[in-house]
Amino acid sequence: MTSPDDDSASTASSSASSSASPSAPETFSDRIYRSPSGIAGGVLLLALSGWLGIDAMIRGEGRTPWLALAGLLCAVPVVIAFTVRPSVHAGQDRLLVRNPFRTITLPWASVEGVRAGYTSEVLAGGAKYQLWAIPVSLRQRKRAARHQARAASEDPFGRTSAHVSANKPDEDRRAPSDVAMGDLREMAETNAHREGAQGAPEVRWAFEIIAPTLAGAVLLAIMLAIG
Repeated sequence: MTSPDDDSASTASSSASSSASPSAPETFSDRIYRSPSGIAGGVLLLALSGWLGIDAMIRGEGRTPWLALAGLLCAVPVVIAFTVRPSVHAGQDRLLVRNPFRTITLPWASVEGVRAGYTSEVLAGGAKYQLWAIPVSLRQRKRAARHQARAASEDPFGRTSAHVSANKPDEDRRAPSDVAMGDLREMAETNAHREGAQGAPEVRWAFEIIAPTLAGAVLLAIMLAIG
């Protein structure tokens, strides 16, 4: 059983929560963008190079094992850098861009624009940063444009837009790269006023990729020079 005091307390708490909820800022969970085709190609290249390199180190004679080791040490980080590593992490306060040899942290307040021409790019702090994880496919754009034109011609009431169809409002007809750019643009506009989204861009070089690549290149050059 409940007393009148309990009822009034619960009513007050519910009214307080309802009055506080409209003023609560809209939040987004972290979104991660990657290139599935790039990752698949990178995994295949790593498997092929590992198979050939390890076979050469085990069965090779003379300088062959050392050349194979140097080649793997130089090639594997580069393959990882351009295929598996690139990603874009969009959170409530900042945009984290992992490119092949750099990691760029962009608070939303510093983002000046997001665009996708022949490549996906973000403008921040007077500089331009390419988004390797969101490749632009002109073929997908043309396919999306054909689908939109066909849907518009089949709609006698003119309700079909460039983004969605009147019959399928949940289906976005844009190319995947354009959809991702639209999401990032919306998040930048929504979250730029947040307190945690203030600050300047930060760029960090990926020495975990650069160091083994340079070491492998130096070792490979030494082996070829003394050969």
